Amino acid sequence: MMSRFFQNKLAVFGGIFTFLLIFIALFAPFIVPYDPTAQNYSMILQGPSAEHWFGTDEIGRDVLSRVIYGAQVSLQAGLISVGIALAIGVPIGLISGYYRGFWDEFIIMRITDAMLSFPPLVLALALAAVLGAGLENAMIAIGIVLTPNFIRLIRSEVIAHREREYVEAGKASGLKDWRIISKHILPNTMAPIMVQATLAIASAIISEASLSYLGLGTQPPTASWGAMLSAGQGYLATAPWIALFPGLFIFLTVISINLFGDGIRDMLDPKLK
Repeated sequence: MMSRFFQNKLAVFGGIFTFLLIFIALFAPFIVPYDPTAQNYSMILQGPSAEHWFGTDEIGRDVLSRVIYGAQVSLQAGLISVGIALAIGVPIGLISGYYRGFWDEFIIMRITDAMLSFPPLVLALALAAVLGAGLENAMIAIGIVLTPNFIRLIRSEVIAHREREYVEAGKASGLKDWRIISKHILPNTMAPIMVQATLAIASAIISEASLSYLGLGTQPPTASWGAMLSAGQGYLATAPWIALFPGLFIFLTVISINLFGDGIRDMLDPKLK
């Protein structure tokens, strides 16, 4: 199984970059050359150099240090948002798919369909505006937006498994429903959940960057890739590095996580065995 993953060079690249980014984010305080919030008005809008590899911004802060700390914010937003979506979506999807009936068809699925009818970013913007600006509220908003995808995925998996022999055997042996769901059905749905969660992290990172870009996510002076893009857009002609490097890291991070998720999906796909 692992050999199939390592045969996919793009997935390996995605995995290496993703774990490298996680390492950088975890050890950011020991890696950054400067305080990411320290202002130095004698070094305003300095281009990339040996002293400041990514240059400095409009108030003299080191862009490299802010990009590194921005990785912490992006990964935190991605992981916590997906965690919220899983915490809500997994139990609802399991119960909805196992019991079916009125609540499944006419309540849960109709609410899910209504949420999926909105573009994800528009819905996240609306929720973030209601909850208020800030990283915590942005993560809650993104988590809620991601939840319907998990509900539909898990529900479909449960429906596919609920009529299989091992479930019928569990019922015949007198096992309670909650034990059949938690001990038998859930473990057999973990592979697609893992793949969906991995890909959802990339979506959450883009959403957080978008909300921060619009002022509804991470608030100054905390470093965020989206907020750095917003600040750098006014200096594209004179100091393009302010927006270039956070934009480049958003691109590399998202594409790496997607490639890594695709590799995991191929590795766990029984049709490829």
